[in-house]
Amino acid sequence: MRQRTRVVGWSAGLAAALGVVVVASATVGPVALDYLVVGKVLLNALAVPAGVGLTHRTLRVAGVALTTPAPSVAFAPVFDFTVPDTAETIVMTLRLPRIALGAVVGLALSTAGVVMQGFFRNPMADPSIIGVSSGAAVGAVATIALPFAVPFALPTAAFLGAVAAAFGVYLLATEDGRTPVATLLLAGVAVQTFLGAVVSFLLLHSGESLRRAVYWLMGHLHLASWEDVRLVLPVALVGFAVLLAYARDLNVLLLGEEDAHALGVEVERTKRLLLGVASVMTGAAVAVSGVIGFVGLVVPHVMRLLVGPDHRILLPTSALAGATFLVATDTVARSGAAELPVGIVTAFLGAPFFLYLLRTREVHAL
Repeated sequence: MRQRTRVVGWSAGLAAALGVVVVASATVGPVALDYLVVGKVLLNALAVPAGVGLTHRTLRVAGVALTTPAPSVAFAPVFDFTVPDTAETIVMTLRLPRIALGAVVGLALSTAGVVMQGFFRNPMADPSIIGVSSGAAVGAVATIALPFAVPFALPTAAFLGAVAAAFGVYLLATEDGRTPVATLLLAGVAVQTFLGAVVSFLLLHSGESLRRAVYWLMGHLHLASWEDVRLVLPVALVGFAVLLAYARDLNVLLLGEEDAHALGVEVERTKRLLLGVASVMTGAAVAVSGVIGFVGLVVPHVMRLLVGPDHRILLPTSALAGATFLVATDTVARSGAAELPVGIVTAFLGAPFFLYLLRTREVHAL
């Protein structure tokens, strides 16, 4: 009961903080908006299912158009406040997709960071430790620098590169059905270094595309759209639900693999699942936002200092804190005279704060 109360209390507080940051972020931009107007626009966007019906959709199969019935859900708005059309367009079309994508990416990166730190039993681990970010960078930069040689859209190439790097590291570190964590870490460092060299080679031959490639590598949200949100949100939510279901096993793994096996945990199977889900979540996030550093390192570590190492509490609180942190830093990134890539801001703000915590708080090994 006490553990459930702590989860609810921390989650409610962080959810409220996220709500405040979202509203504040939506007011910031070339056209300043009033907090009350933004709040009304966001409330007007809330809707509930009002009925289910049938509609007809046309599909093209082998050049032949086929019209088939498909279910459709009608939604009814909960609120109907009067707001200026201009304000509604600015919030719903321009600002809210970017805010929503920032929240989803922050959730995915921070959740994956929690798992990586618990998996490696190292508070300095982050999602890029097994080469996920480097793999995504190779896919993205190859698409930018060699557009005729890579038959994928940039987000698809980045995602495939991230997943391929993660599972490549896993295969390199696995022998006789076992994957020692130390070997996995060393393989990740080696692959990450190699992929970094590949990225540097591609940048050297990127020609006029160099600026675009470097900007992607810095991490950004400036091209966010609702389509990006629809692509990443299901991956983030499903991955988070799976990881939360394995929170107890992750707690037991902190005791060591032998003790975990003695307590009934299928160690190798659990390790594969945790590594796979965290890698896919990171790959999906990096594919639409570029390489955003420090979110998967700082946020889980800060929350561990605040709420403790129990992953049943740490996972949901880190997810909400990561979403809040990235929305807030992206607001800072776009609020100046010249917009900055959000990856610069997360590193600029995150690194000093992280050092402050290390100096002022007692840090325990996992």
